[in-house]
Order: sequence, then C-alpha cells, then structure tokens
Amino acid sequence: MSDDDWENPFSVTEVPLLIEPKPPEQAPKPALVVLGRFQPFHRGHVALIEAALDYANENDLPSRIVIGSANQLESLENPWTWQERKQMICCWLATNHPNLEVDVVAVPDINDPPNWVEHAEQYHGEAGVLFTSDGPTTDLYRQAGWQVIESPLQDRESWEGWRIRSTLKMLSTVSEKEASISVMIETIPEEVAELLWDEVWLKRLAFLGRPFEAVG
Repeated sequence: MSDDDWENPFSVTEVPLLIEPKPPEQAPKPALVVLGRFQPFHRGHVALIEAALDYANENDLPSRIVIGSANQLESLENPWTWQERKQMICCWLATNHPNLEVDVVAVPDINDPPNWVEHAEQYHGEAGVLFTSDGPTTDLYRQAGWQVIESPLQDRESWEGWRIRSTLKMLSTVSEKEASISVMIETIPEEVAELLWDEVWLKRLAFLGRPFEAVG
C-alpha cells in the first residue's frame, strides 16, 4: 500500500539511515502482510486492511500490518515516528476489531529496493501472502516468490497521503478541537483523528516543511 503515489514503503533517500528498529532474533511465521507507511493512518488504509482481514479470515491466515519507513528522519513527508503510527493502527484495531489478533511490526528503510523483500522478511516473516494496492511493491514481492493479492485503489484522489498531510498542516494552527476533528474525519478514522489531537501530534506539522506539500 502506498499513500504518496500510494506511499512507496521502500522510498530512496540520500541521507544515511540507522537500521532501527532492529529485527527480532527469530523472524515471525509467514502471514498475510499489509505494507504501508501510514503517514498518517487514513481511510484508504482502512479500506485495504478491511479487505485483507476478510481474505485472511476466509483463508485461515494470520494477519500482519507492516509499517515501512520506520527510520526516516522527521519531515512533512514523514512527520510521525513508527511508534506513533503503530499507536494509530492499534487504536483503530481496538475500536473496530477488539477481538481480532493482528500483529503490527515496523521495518526500517535500507535505500535498496532490489534487496528490500529479503530485508523486510527479517521483520515480517518469509513468503506468505502480500495484500497490496501498490504496483512497485507487487513487482518486488512477486519476484521474491510471494503470492500477491492486488486490491484496487479506492477514492485515490481523496485518500492520497500528501493531500491529507497538506490538510492536516492547515489544521495544525487551528485551536478548536471540534472544528478540526470534523474536517479530519473526512479522510481519517475518528479514533485516529482524536489521537492526533489529544497527543498534540497534529501541532508539529505547523513547524515542518513548506506551507503546502507539492505532489511527488
């Protein structure tokens, strides 16, 4: 799943990156994997994950949500840490699927797309099933021997990550909670919008990047 050009989760940058978090000593067992940057977790992600969970249930597969770009430096493109993004996802899961067991793990970038899958498998497990809407991700995982289920994009014009971050940046200086929440819930689940406000994660956008984020 991507969300700036639906957020390529193995984006390339020239800045040297620390490999954080470290991989577990033993990789998890294969599962149905949904991969994205989740900057922030929005309704496009919800649609993809709901479809993935339905597929996992029908095929008796464990589910694993994978947060990419875990080690990117703070910027308007990457304003929230992987821990904060995990909290967004877990908040949504707790509200909408309280009895469902879903792993949420984070994978750091390595700036090496051809070796991305081998790297990511240390964190999310070896060849299971990838559920995605992203073309480049599909290609890399298929080349690595994964089964890939492609899900069509929904409301792409409204649910692109850069558009949502631009709206959130405009809201970052608004002082009225109800007014801000009412705008955010058009593209972000309400429980995540509440979290962004209550944890003051929205406010940091006022100090990041350009007044409005450009496409691409």
